[in-house]
This record gives sequence, C-alpha cells and structure tokens, in this order.
Amino acid sequence: MSYKTVLVHVDKDKHAIERVKLAAQIAMNEEAHLIGAAPSGVSRFIYQSRFIYEGGGLATHLDSHLEELRKGARDSLSQFETTVKGIGVQSYEAREVDDEAGAGVSLQARYSDLVVIGQTNLDEPSSTTLPDFPEFVVMNSGRPVLIVPYVGRYDAMPKRVLIAWDASTSATRAVTAAIPLLKRAQNVDVVVFNSDDRGDAHGELPGADIGLYLARHHVNVNVVRQKTDIDVGNALLSIATDLGSDMIVMGGYGHSRFREILLGGVTRTVLESMTVPVLMAH
Repeated sequence: MSYKTVLVHVDKDKHAIERVKLAAQIAMNEEAHLIGAAPSGVSRFIYQSRFIYEGGGLATHLDSHLEELRKGARDSLSQFETTVKGIGVQSYEAREVDDEAGAGVSLQARYSDLVVIGQTNLDEPSSTTLPDFPEFVVMNSGRPVLIVPYVGRYDAMPKRVLIAWDASTSATRAVTAAIPLLKRAQNVDVVVFNSDDRGDAHGELPGADIGLYLARHHVNVNVVRQKTDIDVGNALLSIATDLGSDMIVMGGYGHSRFREILLGGVTRTVLESMTVPVLMAH
C-alpha cells in the first residue's frame, strides 16, 4: 500500500509553500508523481456563459479579467516548480485548472491517492478560493485529504501521529488511507473517546481491533482510552498537544446541500482550530 500520485493545491497564499514542501516530501518518500494544481478561479459556468455577451461588447472586458486570473495561477505554478526542483522531486507536473478551487481540486483529486491542501485563514481571504474550500474537498473529492494549518512549518514527515478512532466508516477510510504515513512514523497513538457511546462497534476491548490491524501493517501503535466531558473536537486537539502529536488522522463528517457544507461538530472544530496537519477522509 503506497501513494503513487500526490496532488497539492497551489495558489498565491503566502502559506502555500509549506504545503508544497510537505507534499514534496511525501512524494519523494513514496516515489510518487507530484501534481501541483493551481485553479484559476474561473468557474467553468462563467467561462461558458461569456459567449452570450459576444455581441454586447462585454466579452473583451471579461476575457481580460479571465486572463488576469489565469496569470495568477501560472505565477503560482512557477513558484511550485522552483520549490520542488530545489527539494529534488524527480517526477512532477504543474497543472493549471480552469475552474474554481473547490470543484477543480475535487475533480483532479479523483485521479490521485492523496490530496494536500491548506486550512482556511479567514483573516486573509482569497480572491480565488472560497472559505469552505477544505470541507468541500473533503466531502466531494472521494479521496483522503491532508489539510495543513496556515500557522507553523510542516515541511517534514510526521513522527508522532494521533488517530481519532470511533469505529465509523469515515474513520476506517482515513486510517486505511494514512497507512503509508503511519508506517513511517515513530509512534502512532489511537485515541478512543467515550467508547460506551458507540454501543458494540468497538468490540469487547475498545481500540484493540484497530490496534491489531495497524500492528499487522508494522505500525508502532499505542491505544489510549479516554472519557471526556468536553466536546470531542477540543478534547482531541488537547490530547494531541499533550502527546506531542505532529499529525492527526480522523474521519470527516458532514454532508452537502447545494454548495453549503453541513459539518459535524468535531470536524468543524478541528478544521477551525487545528495546530498540526490533519488527514481526513469522508
């Protein structure tokens, strides 16, 4: 089990370089092909509708705006190429995506094994990426998504990983997708919160089955069972700090209603307040 294609979202955000470096390290370790995808922010629907205005004299102005957006994407890809060349990635490509970020990256992700994107920083809004971009990609790509915080440096592989295990299908997909990273980590802690709340989903000894599963993959695993009276999202972030975790693996919960993403409480808390990269799968 390994990653053969890693996709990283590239834009003009000043923190983009950190996610590119982390994606590059993963690609090099896995001998994977790295794709830097830079959405222009041009919705395909807007682009198609431009032809309606050809006779009205508006097409020239619209074309000028579209070209400006595409130039921004190309500039971001130029920085991507410079960065990955400097790191020493052997197999990579820079791909301009003529679409808005959520739909464009989600589509490209379906032909990749892992997607690396950035956390939304509401204090620095993007002109090409909507605030719900991370949750949209998690819910719509069908692939594991590694979300990198906008604060800090994360250009090295994780050494101590924390898995949030609740025996759900989403958590199962996340753990399975993370195995290449887990096998390279020095320590992997599986935390089970309030196991009684899940009935018999955990089996006789909560966490034992997932621990054994990971051990068979040669993962150095430790199971932590914990009761908590606070919300699980904040409890998860707290124990990650206590254990010195440098990555969290968890299921992403929610559903889409048109463009609106309705997230579960734990997922929303972690997306808003993460302090280390988080690998999510839906």
